[in-house]
Amino acid sequence: MTTTEANQVTPQAAVDSAEPADHAHGVHGYHKQKDEHLKRLRRIEGQIRGLQRMVDEDVYCIDILTQVSASTKALQSFALQLLEEHLRHCVADAAAHGGDLDAKVEEATKAIGRMLRT
Repeated sequence: MTTTEANQVTPQAAVDSAEPADHAHGVHGYHKQKDEHLKRLRRIEGQIRGLQRMVDEDVYCIDILTQVSASTKALQSFALQLLEEHLRHCVADAAAHGGDLDAKVEEATKAIGRMLRT
């Protein structure tokens, strides 16, 4: 295994390493937009497959990097929308119904921190 392979985080490893959260509280903030989110994620998945194809076809480096940038921006935009929905639904629900607001704010703050590190 190369150093690069060892440093890569698989999607499941990212999920496994995430801090535990209370997911049993019912409907999540993104629930109403779930179909739209899945459609958007499938588009992003297509962009990533396109990157694989570009590398396989020996496309010019800068052209690949341009597509990497577009894919990264698409994921960042998705993450920001999901964060907004979390704040509007989960954090607002905790505030309105006497939930642990401090825990929800801390959870969101940590998520923002992870997003900023990428």
